[in-house]
Amino acid sequence: MAPPRSPSFLIRAQSLFFYLGIFYAVVIALLATPPIQRVIFYAHKFRWPLFPNYDLPEAYGLAPGKTLNLHLTTPDNVTLGAWFVLADSYYQTQRSVSTPPAPISLDVVRDAVRSQPTVLFLHGTGGTRATPSRMQFYTHATSRLQTNVFTIDYRGFGESTGVPTEDGVELDAYTAWRWILEQGAKEEDVLIIGHSLGTNIATRLGKRLAHEGAKPRGVTLLAPFSELSVLLETYPIFRIPILQPIMQFPLGRKLVKTLQLERYDTLSDIQSLNVPVLIGHATDDPEIAHTHSKTLIDHLMSPYLPLLPLLPQAPGAAPLTASEYEAYIESLRKRKEARTLLVKKTEVPNFGVVEEFEAKNGKVVYVEAMWGGHNVVGLQEGVQDEIAKMFRLGKHAQ
Repeated sequence: MAPPRSPSFLIRAQSLFFYLGIFYAVVIALLATPPIQRVIFYAHKFRWPLFPNYDLPEAYGLAPGKTLNLHLTTPDNVTLGAWFVLADSYYQTQRSVSTPPAPISLDVVRDAVRSQPTVLFLHGTGGTRATPSRMQFYTHATSRLQTNVFTIDYRGFGESTGVPTEDGVELDAYTAWRWILEQGAKEEDVLIIGHSLGTNIATRLGKRLAHEGAKPRGVTLLAPFSELSVLLETYPIFRIPILQPIMQFPLGRKLVKTLQLERYDTLSDIQSLNVPVLIGHATDDPEIAHTHSKTLIDHLMSPYLPLLPLLPQAPGAAPLTASEYEAYIESLRKRKEARTLLVKKTEVPNFGVVEEFEAKNGKVVYVEAMWGGHNVVGLQEGVQDEIAKMFRLGKHAQ
């Protein structure tokens, strides 16, 4: 028989849990503070690489004379740092004319956007437009997709002025869109691609353009989240799921939602898009579970499937009768059958699954890759091939 624990041990254990509870409450209180919450959420103060020279993109792997560093001014007078990277096929043509390559100019940019499609790339939290994984994306997109790439650092990121907010970063993306068109690009020659946080910004931009009657080539969302409030239930802050304990309780979830500075509700905005949509996600993503993408796809698909009867939600509501339960199960069966008929599903060995269906505004494609994690899912050649095929880029241009 084990000896009874001494009162002093119990007191120490109680004290430990008491102080841990106080520490946790302090952490939650700090996260609820607007300035701290903004820095943690956007991570715009965590810049990598350190002390970047945006006038020298060649230092980060891009070819000489392929990239123009420039600055945009938003309608609310914020200055944004940006890069325009030439499509590799166009760049090689220019290089054959001038050896060594001449510095890129706005005249070259205007010719490039008329000659090749352009990707408006909206990056995620943290870092800058010079972050290594983003540099790799520009290289892949300009060569494999054969597009120009225009990317910005949102307000507060990189050397851009201002402080990031939900409405502010949307305005930044809209300013970038307008700039591309002002250089002479056609709407249908601009593909909007967002990654992580940028997926919500891309969706909000697409919604805004739909309200204006504009129609870009399409919208691609890489590693998106459905709703910020849902993401926070599992999202690791500094690799620790700090909010998970409090999110186990309805009151805790309500508290966190109340204290959120930003809405970031992609689920509510995505139905407003009026162009083809591609969503790509890796099942090994450690930051945003691929179930968020499944939720978005199901939401886009829902108008084309039979409706399900509503189940009682109110506490204390009467349980379903046997006939109501049978009707609900039958509705589920019919909905599953309708989904099978609507969706073309292709399993790709050693890569993942591709699902697609036709919606009123064009095709919707979901690419579920087995590999790619969070930051490099857009670098997967299989994902890029699906983007190229859907939006008629690269070898699929004709």
